[in-house]
Amino acid sequence: MKLELESNDLNDYLEEVPPIVEFSSPAVRETIAGIEARASTPRERAKLAFEFARDEIAHSFDTNSEVITIGAEDAIKRKEGICFAKSHVLAALLRGMHIPAGFCYQRVLRKGTVDSGYALHGLNAIYLEDVGWFRVDPRGNKPGVDSQFSVDEEKLAYPIREELGEFDYPHVLTEPLLSVISAMRQTENCHTLFFDRPDSM
Repeated sequence: MKLELESNDLNDYLEEVPPIVEFSSPAVRETIAGIEARASTPRERAKLAFEFARDEIAHSFDTNSEVITIGAEDAIKRKEGICFAKSHVLAALLRGMHIPAGFCYQRVLRKGTVDSGYALHGLNAIYLEDVGWFRVDPRGNKPGVDSQFSVDEEKLAYPIREELGEFDYPHVLTEPLLSVISAMRQTENCHTLFFDRPDSM
């Protein structure tokens, strides 16, 4: 899929988005320091950041948690968040290492059937100088979901089934979608957020 950039200026994909995507906050800075100590190239660091967001931040729906984390700092401290929070974590880590990162979305079936309705799903796009833009999904793996860091062929969490009404948005946004942030802030707990997420961009 050909990605559509919101901005052609890479600097727009390196900025903080307080209080959601901040790389100057303590837990984010500590995580970045750990990644930089283990890897020296942008690609290696991007892969470690992706694996941290995918594997070290538990998906709140998978764990049946009521907690809603929104910003990267809170998600890292609590070690949990849904797809949107995990994408905020990844963007904060990458931007804090001067690796451009954007926000992407898909419209997916909430429970795999048309009757269950639709919901937005959040993921990221990354820019590496020797690769260009490519997407990754730090959602977190489980049986039936195998998302990987791949600069060649996308290996995302969910294959999009357009025949069932699912949709892959090509946009690479500089900031998280406002409707997503509003829903996360206004929802009582993570159980209700499962149903209260926006269903489209």
